[in-house]
Amino acid sequence: MKKILKRKILIPIFAQVILITGSAFKTYNNDFFEIAKQIEIFTTLFKELNMNYVDETNPADLMDNAIKNMLNELDPYTKFYNEQDVEAARIKQTGDYTGVGASIKTLKDKLVVIEPYKGYPADKAGLKAGDEIINVDGHSVEDYEDDAGNLLKGTPNSTVELVYVRQGKTYKAIIKRSEIAIDAVPHFSMVNETTGYIVLKKFNEKASQQTEYALKDLKAQGAKTVILDLRSNPGGLLREAVNIVNLFVPKGQLVVTTKSKVKKYNRTYYTNSDPVDTEIPVVVLINGQSASASEIVAGTLQDLDRAVIVGARSFGKGLVQRPKKLTYGTQLKVTISRYYTPSGRCIQALDYWNKDDKGNAVRVKQKDYNVFKTAKGRKVYDGGGVFPDEALDYSKNSAITKAILSNQSIFDYATKYYYSHEIEDINAFKLSDSDFRSFKSFLKSSHFSFETDTEMALYKALEVAKSENLDDDIRRDFNSLLENLNNSKLKAVDDNKSQLMSLLSDEIIKRYVYREGLYDYYKMHNAEIKKSTEILENLSKYNSYLK
Repeated sequence: MKKILKRKILIPIFAQVILITGSAFKTYNNDFFEIAKQIEIFTTLFKELNMNYVDETNPADLMDNAIKNMLNELDPYTKFYNEQDVEAARIKQTGDYTGVGASIKTLKDKLVVIEPYKGYPADKAGLKAGDEIINVDGHSVEDYEDDAGNLLKGTPNSTVELVYVRQGKTYKAIIKRSEIAIDAVPHFSMVNETTGYIVLKKFNEKASQQTEYALKDLKAQGAKTVILDLRSNPGGLLREAVNIVNLFVPKGQLVVTTKSKVKKYNRTYYTNSDPVDTEIPVVVLINGQSASASEIVAGTLQDLDRAVIVGARSFGKGLVQRPKKLTYGTQLKVTISRYYTPSGRCIQALDYWNKDDKGNAVRVKQKDYNVFKTAKGRKVYDGGGVFPDEALDYSKNSAITKAILSNQSIFDYATKYYYSHEIEDINAFKLSDSDFRSFKSFLKSSHFSFETDTEMALYKALEVAKSENLDDDIRRDFNSLLENLNNSKLKAVDDNKSQLMSLLSDEIIKRYVYREGLYDYYKMHNAEIKKSTEILENLSKYNSYLK
């Protein structure tokens, strides 16, 4: 495949001087002809459609949808970016933009404030998490064709008028936009006299610089051990992951290798600076939402026996993307390679080239994992994300927990709780059994439901039975099984009480003391941080994980 690709590049330039075999030339010609043929078919179809369709069409929207649906057949990371998307990607990479200073979720008929950033314009104007913005500068969000979230952005010191709904009442606010700087490290502090705590939330261009500053500052405060919190960090820039590993390992150490069908994308990344500290004991916290660059840091430090990994298995994204500039300010972000940690493993968990009956990517089965060895000979595995050295059951989201999170039930209940409760001492805050019963009632009243794989299989079996005229015989048993299954789903909420209570507490606490206050609360109450501190306080126990 590599030889063929090389000829694709060279033939147009050196056709007069390069001798190639007849079979290779035939392969090149066939491939080139097939691409040209499909482009010509699409071009003529697109022209005829827009000229002849009974109603007026929007060529830009049709093309945008066509491209994005084509890319959906590949992996979810290969994406087409229009001009607005390109700007959003730039903001994500740099962490800087001009706006109102809040995390916003765009829905069809409203913009929901997920989190106002402390001290920024939205916060100063009094906006709270859960507020529903329905109009921006006279533009109805419901009627706005593009992403209404873009209406909140603008030049520094310009104003924007919002109409929003809070608890059924309508309010107005005029907000002056400002430059927003999103920190990669939103918090670092001492957990106790000897243990430092660093929260790394993004791998943007500031990540390694801010992590280095935090590490040096904590050491100056007396930190003899460090907890690096990568929970729910979705990743970002690969080079920043390499630089963060470099803080803890010597110069010249292999961190990650990328392998591609295109030879120029085959790269090896080594540390190239002097480290901050190669001896300080480190615990890295991960969970199921720690992905990409987070997994490079966690996986590499694990492979090098440089840190103890604590929490739940990471997401499992072992793919690397690169932006490619297209015409008219658009871009293609395309998956170009897989990455491999120093032991040689690729932790990609989903196989996007093999799909199930519903078109979803198939997860690599545990029996197909391959064994690799760390620097000291410990066994580690590929194919399923980074598995922690100390796996904690309460760090892993169950099916019911994932469904409740995706349904936004925890967020909505936290909004309801905030407007009906006063909290005097946030550090003493703790949800009660009564609060949990209230949450279950909230789930029921909001008609929360989710469909399990077992349930889908039962319905499929019933459909087959109908086609074979057997449904009368099995319907009674089917209804009994379905009732038992629904009872099991209700029981699953109770079985995951501790995890759900923890997630509820996190969301509620942010309403009162922002994210900054949540991290302070973590140091006193979070189970994963308590476990990490326990490991770091016992050096022999810490070292036992690495042997």
